[in-house]
Amino acid sequence: MAGPLEGVRIVELVGIGPGPFCCMMLADHGAEVITVHRPGGAPDVRDPLMRSRYYKEADLKSPQGIQAVRELIKTADGLVEGFRPGVLERLGLDPASLLEDNPRLVVGRITGWGQTGPLAQAAGHDINFIGLSGALHAFGRSGEKPTPPINTVGDFGGGGMLLAFSMVAGLLNAAKTGKGDVIDCAMTEGSSLMMSMMWGMKALGEWRDERGVNLLDTGAHFYDTFETADGKFISLGSVESHFYAQMLTLTGFDGDPELSEQMNPAAWPALKKKIEAAIKTKTRDEWNEILEGTDACYGPVLSMTEAPEHPHNRSRDAFISLGGVLQPAPAPKYANAVADRPRKPRSFES
Repeated sequence: MAGPLEGVRIVELVGIGPGPFCCMMLADHGAEVITVHRPGGAPDVRDPLMRSRYYKEADLKSPQGIQAVRELIKTADGLVEGFRPGVLERLGLDPASLLEDNPRLVVGRITGWGQTGPLAQAAGHDINFIGLSGALHAFGRSGEKPTPPINTVGDFGGGGMLLAFSMVAGLLNAAKTGKGDVIDCAMTEGSSLMMSMMWGMKALGEWRDERGVNLLDTGAHFYDTFETADGKFISLGSVESHFYAQMLTLTGFDGDPELSEQMNPAAWPALKKKIEAAIKTKTRDEWNEILEGTDACYGPVLSMTEAPEHPHNRSRDAFISLGGVLQPAPAPKYANAVADRPRKPRSFES
C-alpha cells in the first residue's frame, strides 16, 4: 500500500471495534497491516474496518501458533492488541519478551478501563467507559436521561483514533531513538480527553455540569437540530455574533428585539420555541435553498443513505464503494503523499 506510512508493518491480533478501527486508519495511510485470526475465523471482508489488510491464520492456543506469531512480530514495527489485561502475557507474548526480540517494536494495547486499576479486569463496552469518564453525562437534552452517541466517543474517537495517533508517535520515537514502547490506551481516558474543551469552559464558569443547558449541548437556540415541515431535520450552529446575525436575517428574524439576547441563557428556552416554529414552516429542501452555503452555519441532517449523494461529499469523494459496500473514504487528504485506494483483504504470504 502506498501512502505516508508506506514501509511500516503492523501486526494486529484480531479484535472488535477500536483495534480494527486503529488498524484501518494505519492501513488507509499506507501501512502494511497483517491481521492474525484464529483458524476458520476470518472477519467478514465486507466490514470497512477490515479493509486493506493481509490475513494470517494462527491458533494462539497452540505452541506452534504462538511461535508463528512471535516470528511475524519480529519482522514488524508495531503490534496492536485489544485483549483484557494479562491475556497477552498468558499467551506467552508478553510485551517485555517481544521487545527483547525486537527492541524497536511499538506495542499498542487498547482496553476500556486500562491495563491497571480496580476495574482493569471487568468486562465493559463504550457506554460504560464514557459513563465513567464524565463524557456520557453531558450527552442528552435537559431533563432527559443521558443519550450515548452510538459508540463513536469511546470505541472510535477516544479509543481507536487515539491509539492510531499514539502508534504513529511511538513509531516516530522508535525511529529516532531505536527504542520501542508499550502503549496503554484506555477508552475511559481517551473519551475524557475528548471533553477537554468542556473542562476548560467549566473552569471558566462557562459550562454547567448538567445536560442540555449549555452552549453546545442543545441548550442554546442557535446550536441545535430543528424539525422541518416535511418531518426532516436541519442543524444550526450560529455561535459567533456575525454568523448569528446572518442566520436571523435568512430565517426572517432580522431586527427581532427578543432574539438580540443571543448569549443570555435565561432567554434560550423561549427563543428556541420561536426558532422551532419558524423552521417548521418550510421543508428541508426549502431551507437548503435559503441557508446552504451561507455563513449562517447551517447543514441539513442527512441519513447514512443520503449523505453519500450530497453534492459536497460527491465532489470530495468522501465515500467509496469497496466490494459492493458503500463506506467512508480514507481521511484526511494530503497535498503530496498519495495513498492507494482501499482494497479488499487478502491472504498474507510470508
